[in-house]
Amino acid sequence: MADSSFDVVSKVDKMETDNALNQAIKEVEQRYDFKNVGASIEWSGEKILMKANSEERVKAVLEVFEQKLIKRGISLRSLDAGEPFASGKEFRIEAKMKEGIDQDNAKKVTKLIRDEGPKSVKSQIQGDEVRVSSKSRDDLQATMALLKNADLPVALQFVNFR
Repeated sequence: MADSSFDVVSKVDKMETDNALNQAIKEVEQRYDFKNVGASIEWSGEKILMKANSEERVKAVLEVFEQKLIKRGISLRSLDAGEPFASGKEFRIEAKMKEGIDQDNAKKVTKLIRDEGPKSVKSQIQGDEVRVSSKSRDDLQATMALLKNADLPVALQFVNFR
């Protein structure tokens, strides 16, 4: 019997992110507490740029964006938001969406599978994803459950289950 396998990846749906950003833009433009404080949120190349005239307001803009991401089913682990910093008379936060599993986190995933997963399961790092294989599909499903419940700093999805 051939091995079954799946890939562990960390991808963000660009369209859903865009929809969440557009909803956040609408809310920031319409909300009364954001009037006359120069609050805005927009794409700036690959990054998302949030601006306001005070640190509290720019954090509130970030909070609005986070709420919209959650409603759209995007994990906040995919959002890498920096700290507010002053830029002239306004405060800014730059955020970006994390794609792929970096080496350190891939090693954490493989170590977790090796230590706590079923013994028949093998895992290997392939670029920015992890391939998990086993003869038993039940063991693979147990491994998925293990990874879903693990507290890892990246959002994980499972693809190519065969």
